[in-house]
Amino acid sequence: MIFMMEKLIERLHAEQCSCVISNGDSVRSFRRRGIMDLFLVLKNEPSLLRGALVADKVVGKAAAALMVLGGVNRVYADLISAPAVALLQQHGIQVGYSAVADHIVNRAGTDWCPMEKLSRDEHDPEVIRRKVEDFLRGRTATSCSI
Repeated sequence: MIFMMEKLIERLHAEQCSCVISNGDSVRSFRRRGIMDLFLVLKNEPSLLRGALVADKVVGKAAAALMVLGGVNRVYADLISAPAVALLQQHGIQVGYSAVADHIVNRAGTDWCPMEKLSRDEHDPEVIRRKVEDFLRGRTATSCSI
């Protein structure tokens, strides 16, 4: 499993994607920014996450909650928030990372990431998932359906 995780991390960096998920013979790369790909996989292809290995560029608490709900086995992040580490470990998910931060910041670097904000005071992964869905539904209502 360690060898496979190393390969996923290599692919994450070589392909410059945002996330790589491996489950059995299936290895998939994702490129959208933020949490959208992970949210859509959980919603539309939950079996891809069950027991999966995930390599991701940035993992905040909301992403960690989605991984918990998906039943991910192991996670690597280039950058992860301390609350995300705690949530993943609390649910028995193995975690590796290059750097840990108190929280994830927004793309402009001026404030907390919106996903980190909405999950900050929540401890139930399902409550966090619903908040993420409400946020994404509001943000994407004019561009696509979730």
